[in-house]
Amino acid sequence: MSDEVAKAVEECARAAKRAAPSLATAPESAIDAALNGMADRLLESREAVLEANRADVAKAREEGMSAGLLDRLTITEERLTGMAEQLRLLAGAPHQERSVPVSTLDGGLRLVERRRPVGVIGANYEARPNVTVDVASQLVKSRNGGVLRTGSAALGSAQRLLDVVIAPALAEAGIDADVIQLVPRVEREAAAALVQLPSLVPLVILRGSGESTRALATEAATHGVRTLAHADGGGVLYVDKAADKEKARSLVHDSLDRLGVCNRLNLLLIHAEVYDDVWPLVTEALGERGVAPSLAPHEHAIGYEWALDSDREATVTVAKVESLDEAVRIANEETSGLAAGITTEDNAAAEAFFDGYTGTGVFWNAPTRLLDGFKLLAVPETGINLDKVPGPRGPVTYTDLYVRQYAVLPDAG
Repeated sequence: MSDEVAKAVEECARAAKRAAPSLATAPESAIDAALNGMADRLLESREAVLEANRADVAKAREEGMSAGLLDRLTITEERLTGMAEQLRLLAGAPHQERSVPVSTLDGGLRLVERRRPVGVIGANYEARPNVTVDVASQLVKSRNGGVLRTGSAALGSAQRLLDVVIAPALAEAGIDADVIQLVPRVEREAAAALVQLPSLVPLVILRGSGESTRALATEAATHGVRTLAHADGGGVLYVDKAADKEKARSLVHDSLDRLGVCNRLNLLLIHAEVYDDVWPLVTEALGERGVAPSLAPHEHAIGYEWALDSDREATVTVAKVESLDEAVRIANEETSGLAAGITTEDNAAAEAFFDGYTGTGVFWNAPTRLLDGFKLLAVPETGINLDKVPGPRGPVTYTDLYVRQYAVLPDAG
């Protein structure tokens, strides 16, 4: 790692830490005013943001970026309007309770759980400029400073969003605009530098392709930095023997509206008893989306994540299973554990699937595309955490970004 890159990241971290008290002590009204201000400025500066994004997309297309990644990189008029709507919803969402009574203790004392901001949280993400606004807004709502690092493909869009949307809205609300920093370097080394500053950035949100994210999480652990990692994805749909064929067709179709996202349909498991009846409808749905099936015998791991394969992104793995138990085993053991759904008209089968599947999101006659902070919780997310240990799991939002502090006080009586 070059000294220049490491120094640039550290300077961002120190600036965010210096500014963090301005946000931590801001009144709730100022925080919500900043978020509403971001929404206003996003719409007012629409053309400036879209111009920067068009330049990023054109450059990425010239360099051969895949269609799915280009889709992630692109801010359309509709998506920009949606970003503003999400900001307004977040501004209107209730603030985290900062002090929660727990119990009374002997000796006339009481126990209170205080919820404090982490301080400064880092975030590493790739070619998704909308994530700049999603993460920054969540950090502001949770009273945490931030150091954002995005890939070179989206840096122009991210910088424009910071300059004309995020920073001026914070300043206008009376909050130090330095509280949200964007690393100005394009080198991949900047991501490694971000996870090596435990005294400045003790927690880093990691989003991106599986291998790179896992490598960063490992690097972070060696430096005492905690991570919330969203490394792997891929939705699973099991078509039960008691499935409604038209519902199965609809779910396949609706789960493939975007191919470059983690919660799209990735693996389709069909019960052997209904395979021949269901397959013609599934073929129609795949054809309408321009998606090819990968059929047995598979030359890849059955849970292979096609969204990360720029050459075969428009692919879904299809496999025949003999039972619900086999479908659950495959979903648990051979996929990322992001999300799995069952389509069936048998309540007992659905309950068995729900009881058996251990992943983050489980769905009955509903698409795994719903595993998303905004779609489920009506607020943006910082990422989807798949950890199988206590802590935030699933879509991580502002209500998860705090640390507990136990306070013992005299009983107010």
